[in-house]
Amino acid sequence: MPSGIGVQFQGEWALYSCSMYAKVLANISRPYPETKKRKLAMMDSIIGIVISPELRLYDNLRWGEDPLESLDGDQSHVSYLSHLAWIISEYRSIGGQKHKELLDSLCETMNRRILESRALNLVTYPDEPIYVPDMLVAIVALHNYGSKYQPTVHEWLVRAKSDWTDKKTGLLVSFLDDEGLQIDDAPVKGSYSALNCYYLTLIDPEFALSQYELLKKHFMQNGLFTGLKEYHDESCWLGMDIDAGPIIFNLSPSGTAFAIGPATYFEDDDYRENLLRTAEIAGHSVSYNDKRHYLLADIALVGEAIALAMRTNYRMRSN
Repeated sequence: MPSGIGVQFQGEWALYSCSMYAKVLANISRPYPETKKRKLAMMDSIIGIVISPELRLYDNLRWGEDPLESLDGDQSHVSYLSHLAWIISEYRSIGGQKHKELLDSLCETMNRRILESRALNLVTYPDEPIYVPDMLVAIVALHNYGSKYQPTVHEWLVRAKSDWTDKKTGLLVSFLDDEGLQIDDAPVKGSYSALNCYYLTLIDPEFALSQYELLKKHFMQNGLFTGLKEYHDESCWLGMDIDAGPIIFNLSPSGTAFAIGPATYFEDDDYRENLLRTAEIAGHSVSYNDKRHYLLADIALVGEAIALAMRTNYRMRSN
């Protein structure tokens, strides 16, 4: 990861790269079961990376304690714990046999901390607002675990639909205060909203579809480059955002990439094709040795992992 972004973002980008790539491997193994053995070995290797002290460091520095050595405690650590739990849940969902005890502990800890919180949400870091996309990863992991934590998942989704949607756009907000209330001046941005929509496809397709329709209504930009705008209520011809990336002609690189996920899931083929065309122009893929690779990933690998996860977010249909 680029050293110039600092330890926190290095850790977060590495974690996102691991979780998104693990999701890719799980996605591919389902329609191609003959690849499952190799994919499981790769996912097990990813889990080893994520539980390493080096990757845990960013969360440790922010909380002043190690996230895996403090599972009996009360501090959140939701950013790190949720992604690790999600990765392990995907690994086990395609037949992985390891890490059951760790997944049990992670989900029990997250569920306890969520229910004990005042807002049914956990802050990512001390003295910061609740970041809803991180909470959604925790909800996805609890959903994947099975029936044990479905009451928490259900209660969270009910609250999301009734209390945590933006009054102007109808989209799920991305930030809440520590009481679970909306923050008046917190922006509703394309990158965050598209990421929320992707996670919702994994737990509540009906809610995800309504959010996807609102996402397109407020953030879709057509023209020479089809994509997702970062701002629905203002123009930005050239700007920079640490999460969205370089904003050019209003378009959000992260938002456009994340939007591919729900477009894939809901088989919105024309829009998906246009998004992929824009992503190709921005990322510029090259082929060598029968492999394809986005050149932009040489700068930020997380972007390639995200794009692959979104491109493979197909809805699995029962026979």
